[in-house]
Amino acid sequence: MGTSEAGRPVGRDGGRSAPGLPSGNAPCGALPVRPRDRVVRAVCRALPPLWAACGWRRAAGMLRHYLRGGGEPYEVDAEEVLRLPVVRASVARHLRRWRAEAAGRGVGTHRADSGWRGALITRRGSVDWWLALRGVQYRLSGTVRVAEDGRMEVAYRFQVHKSWNFDRGQSEFGVPFAPFARLHETGLAREFVVMGTAPARVDRAGAAPLPPAA
Repeated sequence: MGTSEAGRPVGRDGGRSAPGLPSGNAPCGALPVRPRDRVVRAVCRALPPLWAACGWRRAAGMLRHYLRGGGEPYEVDAEEVLRLPVVRASVARHLRRWRAEAAGRGVGTHRADSGWRGALITRRGSVDWWLALRGVQYRLSGTVRVAEDGRMEVAYRFQVHKSWNFDRGQSEFGVPFAPFARLHETGLAREFVVMGTAPARVDRAGAAPLPPAA
């Protein structure tokens, strides 16, 4: 049985090679602090306890991390992100494509890679994750083994990444993000990278063994 290690991986058309996205916001601490910035920070500090009381613990944790201002990477449970309906649907589409492309290449073990892609999280999918992230970059990477009898085994891992949270010029339901982005720009808070990797998965049944929906 051959191995297809050279050349383009299956499923690699589109997607990016790196997860990071550029930000048009000013660097941390580049702008002077105004009185209204301190008011915005005070309001933000009151939100995590309220969110936690509503059961939105992920959103509460990320906002606390932002306000602490350390800027350290924040690890999330990628398995939980994978349970979100919009992410599950995207992953299932990629795995179907991997199988179709690998079948066309024939018997052997073929590298597979989605590249980094974006997924938009909505309130309907999860209020908690919507408040925490709103959107996320994800990547699937692994192999597809095609046996002589046509059976396939797909081995893959799922990664998530987000470079920052608040974009100037963007808003949700009429609430602009600029005042929250200014907290980073004035040094009253600090943006951070969100990352996570789910346990490796192996699919031998022809349908992705994704976790139950959230």
